[in-house]
Amino acid sequence: MINKYFKSAWRKLWKHKTESVIHLAGLSIGMTAAVLIMLWVQNELSYDNYHPQGKQVYRITNHVPITKEETWVWENSPYSLTQKAAEEIPEIEAMGLLAPASYNTPIINMNGRLLKEKKAAYVSRGWFDVFKYDFIEGSPATFFQQPFSLLLTESGAKKYFGKKDPVGQVMRIDTLNYQVQAVVKDVPTNSSFQYDMLIPLDALQSNPNKKKQDLQWGNFSYITFIRLRAGTSLAQVTNKLNSLLDKNRKDNKITTSLLPLQQLHFDNTVQSSSFTAGNRQSVYIFAILAILLLIVACINYVNLTTARASLRSKEVSIRKIVGAARGSLFGQFMIESVLTSLLALLLTICFVQLCLPFFNRLTQQQFSLPFASGRFWGLITGTLATVTLLTGIYPALLLSSFKPISLFKGNNILKLKDVTLRKILVTTQFTVSVMLIAATLIIYGQLNYIRDQNSHFNRSQVFSFTVPYKVMGPYLRDEGKVNSFHNALKQELLTTPGVEQVSVANESVIDIQSSSSGNADWAGRPTDFEPALVRLSADANFPSLFGLQLVTGRWFRPNDKSDAMNSFILNETAIKQLKIRQPYIGQFFRFNGDSGQIVGVVKDFHFRSLHEAVTPLVYHTGDDWCSSYFIKIAPKSAATVLAKTEKIWNRTVPGEPFEYTFLDESFDKLYRAENKISMLMTLFAGIAIFISCLGLLGLAAFTTERRMKEIGIRKVLGASIRSIITLLSKEFFLLVLIAIVVATPVAWWTMDLWLQDFAYRIRISAWTFLSAGMIVVLITLIIVGLHGLRAAITNPVKSLRSE
Repeated sequence: MINKYFKSAWRKLWKHKTESVIHLAGLSIGMTAAVLIMLWVQNELSYDNYHPQGKQVYRITNHVPITKEETWVWENSPYSLTQKAAEEIPEIEAMGLLAPASYNTPIINMNGRLLKEKKAAYVSRGWFDVFKYDFIEGSPATFFQQPFSLLLTESGAKKYFGKKDPVGQVMRIDTLNYQVQAVVKDVPTNSSFQYDMLIPLDALQSNPNKKKQDLQWGNFSYITFIRLRAGTSLAQVTNKLNSLLDKNRKDNKITTSLLPLQQLHFDNTVQSSSFTAGNRQSVYIFAILAILLLIVACINYVNLTTARASLRSKEVSIRKIVGAARGSLFGQFMIESVLTSLLALLLTICFVQLCLPFFNRLTQQQFSLPFASGRFWGLITGTLATVTLLTGIYPALLLSSFKPISLFKGNNILKLKDVTLRKILVTTQFTVSVMLIAATLIIYGQLNYIRDQNSHFNRSQVFSFTVPYKVMGPYLRDEGKVNSFHNALKQELLTTPGVEQVSVANESVIDIQSSSSGNADWAGRPTDFEPALVRLSADANFPSLFGLQLVTGRWFRPNDKSDAMNSFILNETAIKQLKIRQPYIGQFFRFNGDSGQIVGVVKDFHFRSLHEAVTPLVYHTGDDWCSSYFIKIAPKSAATVLAKTEKIWNRTVPGEPFEYTFLDESFDKLYRAENKISMLMTLFAGIAIFISCLGLLGLAAFTTERRMKEIGIRKVLGASIRSIITLLSKEFFLLVLIAIVVATPVAWWTMDLWLQDFAYRIRISAWTFLSAGMIVVLITLIIVGLHGLRAAITNPVKSLRSE
């Protein structure tokens, strides 16, 4: 029986090719979008949960109170704390320490070619007791057998050695030789630890000075993960860790907490994290978006099927007259839905495979279709079941409910409630479309606002590079040598054709992270008030190069050593929060051991992400810790300037690869997540609108077909084409208005939640929703208008002819 049902369903699909193509296109595109989104959502929500005992793993987190209102959160812990904890806290079953090589990036010499391995980290001996790695060659024992060992992932081994066996190969890193002792499979995309090279922590601590520094309780250098015994009390372990800090640190105010491993990816509380943090709110929004896209695609199928229900009324009636039961008819129509869903699923898998390279570039992930994964087939099966139920039950109930006697009496087989339900479904499609268009406009507006807010400094045509600390280190002991080094390098750069200005600072102006507390003083400061101040140490050329705006006072005088040591410029926020007395200029100020006076107030500019409020900033000159160079170049001279700058670099800093970045690129990286969300939202909003248009075609065709005789009579009585188009468009226009009313509060609430993540944000305007509604109205009028025009120019004799 089922075999016959499938044959009958296949014949119907083949006979009505146009209708079938629309069905399959709408379903497969909607399912493709939903599957792609759910791949990303599933990946985000499953971060770090593949480790066998991951639920018992925690990161030690430290909380540093700065003021009554401000507390810093550090992901790093003292090495001595970890050693004491391993010895004195029996609840700790295993411990792994991590030191990402972000500040001292390994420089690898491969046959004379210098390469920086940015995905490298140092790990302690207990690392593989806490985390799962699949070893292809070697083992943890061989890796830790000697300090100067290397562990590479498959990708890392391929990058450096191609098809050669990497185990046993020697790699020159900085001034030392390391030997590859192990190779592991690439870590999953849902791992926080995306390192292609691991080095034993013993190699880092082989330097006696480094080991001595690590043993100091005030040195927070390592990210520490612990695995607790099953049934252990978190509060008890936390108390013991805090007791160790109190016992070994004088005047300790720092407290410790334990963060579960599975919450690590969504932890946005730390000052500066070594891991890429996700946004749980965005994940939930996109999960809802996937469900909505699937529902929109299913609504499209239902509308097209029920709109054509009258064409199958005779078939159903004859089947019933010859003895077909309603159950068998229901099964027949469900099989048609199953067959359509299966074909749409096959197309979906093909589309997903074709779209994955583009989707990977968009999300900056490495997704693939894991056909051997039960989770993947669970996602596919769940999608298929959802689509089959949503698209099959109502059409099957409707089509199997026709009464032959009503048909032969000439009654309308489509009840009013069926028409009403279709209107509700199309209104739902319109609502989703309005919501997605409005969300896209709001995200786009916020990103534009971000770009405009950073107009307080000019980053255009500026690139930067940083002289490594190990190069600058020997000069830092002698102020004269530091000045000589910077002056010589700046002068050589300034003589390069195309270079307009050069400045040197302690770090990039795009994302200044240097901040300290307790080392500033000023007239009228309360004794217990020690706020965190951001430190900007730069030369006198810095304001001119970036076009900073002065509110009052003056800039630093070039080549004036006394001015450099005894003058400070504060931003507007510092003036307000520190409650500097008026007149501001000339007020006493001490910072980092240097005493002097305030000589200027600079207009606030955003030196961090707009997710954070502008904080107090102290700007002073001084070359002691400055190592980041900023070069402003003339238009269309980038290639020439970069080539000559690299030659200067190779002469000045031999043995180090030349790396640079344009500030526009750094700025874009700061808002990479927001740009990603904007592109994804725009893409999927377009898909939802396209699917909705297919559904609208179905309902417009049904409405036009249902009213053909009415249109014919109106034409005979003299109705114009314009009046007929208006007649058919009115009810759709009403549906769009209802959709706008429903979508506006939902979208407003959702996007307001998203915007709350920014310290500076746009105000949501009613015009955003009106614009979204007008776009949907325009699309609707075009589609319905074309159907109305086709009906209006049809010969009324055809529509009025009695069958």
